[in-house]
Amino acid sequence: MHKRILVTGGAGFLGSHLCERLLDSGHDVLCVDNFFTGTRRNISHMLDHKSFELLRHDVTFPLYVEVDEIYNLACPASPIHYQFDPVQTTKTSVIGAINMLGLAKRLKIKLLQASTSEVYGDPTVHPQPEEYWGNVNAVGLRSCYDEGKRCAETLVFDYVRQHKLAAKVVRIFNTYGPRMHPNDGRVVSNFIVQALEGRDITLYGDGSQTRSFCYVDDLIEAKIRMMSTGPEVTGPVNIGNPTEFTIRDLAELVLEITGSKSRLVFEPLPADDPKQRQPNISKANKVLDWEPKISLRDGLIKTIAYFDGLLSSAGKTAAIGAIRV
Repeated sequence: MHKRILVTGGAGFLGSHLCERLLDSGHDVLCVDNFFTGTRRNISHMLDHKSFELLRHDVTFPLYVEVDEIYNLACPASPIHYQFDPVQTTKTSVIGAINMLGLAKRLKIKLLQASTSEVYGDPTVHPQPEEYWGNVNAVGLRSCYDEGKRCAETLVFDYVRQHKLAAKVVRIFNTYGPRMHPNDGRVVSNFIVQALEGRDITLYGDGSQTRSFCYVDDLIEAKIRMMSTGPEVTGPVNIGNPTEFTIRDLAELVLEITGSKSRLVFEPLPADDPKQRQPNISKANKVLDWEPKISLRDGLIKTIAYFDGLLSSAGKTAAIGAIRV
């Protein structure tokens, strides 16, 4: 069924891939972004598409449009970006959710809220199921994002209960792939850029903290499946790759694929940095019939190729001649 679909944060890393997938499925896409972290580069190949429309707008202000579905992805998602203006980060999560939920209520349409594994904080339960309430510092440097997203979830479920809105929540775990911002401070982009430029690879702590890395194509598939579920499915549903790696494992794999001679160096662990992060995706398996398909190695090969091209086009000399597959 052909639809006009609103994607907030549509020029960002995840949003641009979602817009692309929706266009490929034959839908009209209204991409909304204020370009705080999103870039025109991410969506430049879609600008001339007859079914793609771009609107520069900040979701902390009301939006009056006519659409059939809403994917609310708007919010800086990396610590460097969401800590740059923490008040605005919280406003984007909370007021942005209020505005998008209000729009969905007026139009009587579905809304999917992109939440995050950060709602679990530094977890004491491992892996993290959706029933776990989390271990979050409400006054720390990461709180603007963690608590903003937790409040956005609260708003979604209150709209579901109070207004019978067909809204849904997915909790996104570490995702990587082409179009990640090269300076977003996330571990995958950090390691790849440092390796390609021949700089030391910075690990925080001793590198034993763990993460689970989901390739972007797998994540987008899960979002679309979640949106297609009936009103009885509200979530939250964890979306991520349950295969766990230490940060050091990731660094060594990046070095192997790039052939870089970069050294591993160790710095103190940032405040409130989670020591473990691994999704329990049994609910996604059951409700969405979904599990990730792309291995970390295969996903990194594609992501490294993207960053190698990005650095080369920016006039920077990469540390490798060819990516080793």
